[in-house]
Amino acid sequence: MVALGLRRLTLLVVVALLVLDEQAADGAPWQFWPPGGDPGCCLSWRVMVEANNAKNWRAVPARCVGYVWAYMAWGQYGRDVSAAADEIAAYAASQAPAGQDGLDAWVMDVDDTCLSNLPYYQAKQFGPYDPAAFKAWASRGICPGIPPMVGLFRTLKAGGFRVFLLTGRDEEALSASTAANLAAAGFAGYDRLIMRSAGYRGQSSVVFKSAVRRRLVEEEGYRIRGNVGDQWSDLQGDYAGDRVFKVPNPMYFVP
Repeated sequence: MVALGLRRLTLLVVVALLVLDEQAADGAPWQFWPPGGDPGCCLSWRVMVEANNAKNWRAVPARCVGYVWAYMAWGQYGRDVSAAADEIAAYAASQAPAGQDGLDAWVMDVDDTCLSNLPYYQAKQFGPYDPAAFKAWASRGICPGIPPMVGLFRTLKAGGFRVFLLTGRDEEALSASTAANLAAAGFAGYDRLIMRSAGYRGQSSVVFKSAVRRRLVEEEGYRIRGNVGDQWSDLQGDYAGDRVFKVPNPMYFVP
């Protein structure tokens, strides 16, 4: 038993040393520290990201890779998403559908709002967006559901709202895998999964999602009571909804 314990301890030490030796996307070493540690104003950088003051950035700054890893994986991200979900649910309860026409709706983004891509971005050390690599990841259909958002989704449905899942994922390449992934992750019973069709390729997220929301409102008569996303581009533009809610994501930026 003692020998087994020593072997386990040795293995843990080796793993820790390997983690410390990992390199960030641009070759800079990982900075590994307990949650809350901040080697170079990384908390300030994350606040700028969430406030939409840091725009058009392509990758997490090298000095903040470890900070973002710790934030996402060691509990604070989960607590922040849970707090956001609680506020959204409280607002939705105050706006419960008054009639029976079934036209009160919510819009929810998919990536890193409903489904988590954290394993993918951790593996690439939060480097620049790679369309081909991301498509390969998403096509596997193994993104875990984000628990507080699964609960929120079910709360919205139980409250009588229509829920539309709106994503910039490519409809032709990822429709089947995304639908299967959502079902496996607990998002069963949504009213429609709306993906980026060929006609919207090359357009910004704001343009694409505005066009979809406009169609829901003007052509189909829905009232968008709320809109939830991890990117500001999910929440900007036309027919954004009566109220928008941003959930945290310091991993990447979508224009």
